[in-house]
Amino acid sequence: MATHCACAPNHHSFRVRPCHPLPFDVSGVKPSRYEFRVRGRLAERLLSSFDGFEAEVQPVETILSGSVADQAALHGVLAQIESLGLELLEVRQVDDRREPVSREGA
Repeated sequence: MATHCACAPNHHSFRVRPCHPLPFDVSGVKPSRYEFRVRGRLAERLLSSFDGFEAEVQPVETILSGSVADQAALHGVLAQIESLGLELLEVRQVDDRREPVSREGA
């Protein structure tokens, strides 16, 4: 039986990867804080749909902010906004001071 490891000789053409990538370790993934700006002043009934999020209702928009566990959860929030018929104006990842997270050096 052939083994598949980095030290095994490569009998494939240059187009075939000799080894599979290592599995992604999700234990190191930390939740990120996001702000979702939607058009209009959301009523309490709609705000209750976003359990775990803080809401800042402004004259022309509502800012929902909170922790998002991972990319799947982020897509879940976006799908929820869409399913409620809300107009999404902006999404941004922020730090604890609500400053945008820098992508430099990433």
